[in-house]
Amino acid sequence: MRISSIDFSIILLYLAGITFFGIHFHRNQQSLRDYFLGGRSTPWWAIACSIVATETSTLTIIGTPAIAYDGNLGFLQLGMGYLIARVILCAVLVPQYFQGEFYTAYQLLEKRFGARMKRASALVFMITRALAEGVRLAAIGKVVSVAFGTGERASIAIVAALTVLYTFEGGMRAVIWTDVIQLGLYLTGSVAAFLLLLHKIPGGWPAVAQVAAASGGKLRVFDFSISLTQSYTFWSGVIGGTFLTMASHGTDQTMVQRLLAARSERDSKKALLASGVIVFAQFALFLILGVMLFVFAQHRSLVAPGGDTDRIFPEFIVRQMPVGLAGLVLASIFAVAMSNASGSLNSLASSSMIDFGTYRTAEAPAHQLARSRYTTLVWGIALGTLGLAPWGHVLEAGLTIASITYGGLLGVFLLSTWNHRANETGALIGLASGIASMIAVRFLTPLAFTWYVLAGTIVTFGVGSVASLAESAAARLEP
Repeated sequence: MRISSIDFSIILLYLAGITFFGIHFHRNQQSLRDYFLGGRSTPWWAIACSIVATETSTLTIIGTPAIAYDGNLGFLQLGMGYLIARVILCAVLVPQYFQGEFYTAYQLLEKRFGARMKRASALVFMITRALAEGVRLAAIGKVVSVAFGTGERASIAIVAALTVLYTFEGGMRAVIWTDVIQLGLYLTGSVAAFLLLLHKIPGGWPAVAQVAAASGGKLRVFDFSISLTQSYTFWSGVIGGTFLTMASHGTDQTMVQRLLAARSERDSKKALLASGVIVFAQFALFLILGVMLFVFAQHRSLVAPGGDTDRIFPEFIVRQMPVGLAGLVLASIFAVAMSNASGSLNSLASSSMIDFGTYRTAEAPAHQLARSRYTTLVWGIALGTLGLAPWGHVLEAGLTIASITYGGLLGVFLLSTWNHRANETGALIGLASGIASMIAVRFLTPLAFTWYVLAGTIVTFGVGSVASLAESAAARLEP
């Protein structure tokens, strides 16, 4: 084991503490509204923290510094799109989610188009979320292999099992309130890493700025070049990031479920907007950490095991951080992994129950709760299994998986809102076309993944509109 017994004890205490804290929310659960929406009693600021903790993952904490270590701060351009998207969602989709007693995002599509559209979109969400969460769990294995010098499978199984336990028992309240704690922990750990790097680099921040500038402009944020194959430009960040976030926060049940858990539409909007400010600031912090790690590596040996720069930050934690602080930061990385997994489990279970007809209104609430918990358990086993697959560079792998399908989902939601002539058949054809086209784009073209959601949205909306007109015309011609 490469870390000290004290650090190891800190990690174990955290894992045990957060698990028991989550289980505590088992009390006072009497209905699916309590289990999946936390009884709609959560304050907006806690939901904002939960949104940030959910869109931040182990991929983000180890992958974002790796991007800046290899390149520059250009990834921050995506963060600008994240802010713009939230404003649009507050005007377009959030009000619609509060026009009924919805448990999932896809009930809105059922209200507009029908049950087939609800099930199709929910299925797309489930596949996307399961694969993306598999990548996120795989990322924690990289951290553990660096910290303990052991294999990754056992760590993935432990994190998955503990997360399933408190999500199984505590439901959405456990998810949100553990997210709040986990957000505080990983931000504290990241700030501690920043201060330690600043102390260890000879000359402090002026030296960081000087070396970074002399190394190809590593502190550069903006790139105004026009390119469809370059991932991080101003245009792909603002436009592509806007559409990516509109899809992830407006159509993905993992995020929408948090918005639905707010006390009111106003609180939901406040939570969404506040989360944008926090997430932009933390992306800046993670990227700066990557630049500082690059500068630190010029003075002391800091080698990525196997040439994998995703392991650079964990390597610094293990080799350079003092005893106790290393355990805190490693615990914070575990915290993020558990936060992501718990949110995904609860949202996958809610979509399974509500969108695929296993929810029966006449059934006793106690039976509904029991089946919801067992559905959570099944998804926990599935996600743990997917976490064992080899995924490569974790951050871009996760974003790419989501980007392939998000365009289709966003396209049908915009069809339901902006095209009053669209019908269910046309929307289904549009969804299938959007996803198929993006799979082809992924494997047959060099288009940067940051443009995937925009392209998929355009195809889905366009094909769905034309197919709806054709279907309506054919219906009118029938005798």
